[in-house]
Amino acid sequence: MTGTIVNVGAVILGSIIGLLLHKALPKKIVKIVFQAIGLFTLFLGFSMALKTDNLLILVFSIVIGAVIGEFINIEKYFNQFSNFLQKKSSLGSDRFNEGFITSFILFCVGSMTILGAIEEGLGGKPNLLYTKSLMDGFSSIALASAFGIGVLFSIIPLFLYQGGLTYFASFSESFLSDHMVNEMTATGGLLLIGLGLTILEIKVIKVVNMLPALLVVILLAWLIK
Repeated sequence: MTGTIVNVGAVILGSIIGLLLHKALPKKIVKIVFQAIGLFTLFLGFSMALKTDNLLILVFSIVIGAVIGEFINIEKYFNQFSNFLQKKSSLGSDRFNEGFITSFILFCVGSMTILGAIEEGLGGKPNLLYTKSLMDGFSSIALASAFGIGVLFSIIPLFLYQGGLTYFASFSESFLSDHMVNEMTATGGLLLIGLGLTILEIKVIKVVNMLPALLVVILLAWLIK
């Protein structure tokens, strides 16, 4: 869990710096930073999605995951949790929910999250997560300067998801394969594309309701080799 703890610390530090900048930056600068984050998210999403070995796995993972998420309405509970944090912190901003959700997805569905957590879980040194920590630290500066304090609170789902993945990997060495990791990465990439479209206000995509796809893809990748 060392890598995840360092990652959380980097996001905290980056978010604090970003919040200080948020108060000082004019609105037009915040807006262009916001657009830059959207473009980067799209680029990252496309580069990850192309790692799939089987388009059918990718398509069915997203479709089945989206149906499950929409039926459960994960977004509703996520927003309720976000609103709860906003009220408890007494430091909420107009874009608290947006910053919280955007940061969580960016920090958690990337290939470095999956590969780094698996690497540490299998007993290796968390070098990949250390690299990710540095990247997330700088990213959180930009995110917090654009979205506000919601970015800081994304450390909660970051710790739970990335730490849980590390813990899971420690018991699943024989289960996880390169094929499975590639499909998980590609599915995460599609989610990032949806997030990028939402950030750029091109089309609002219910990305949170599609998160079950990250679980569905594990099953499909195991069944279809």
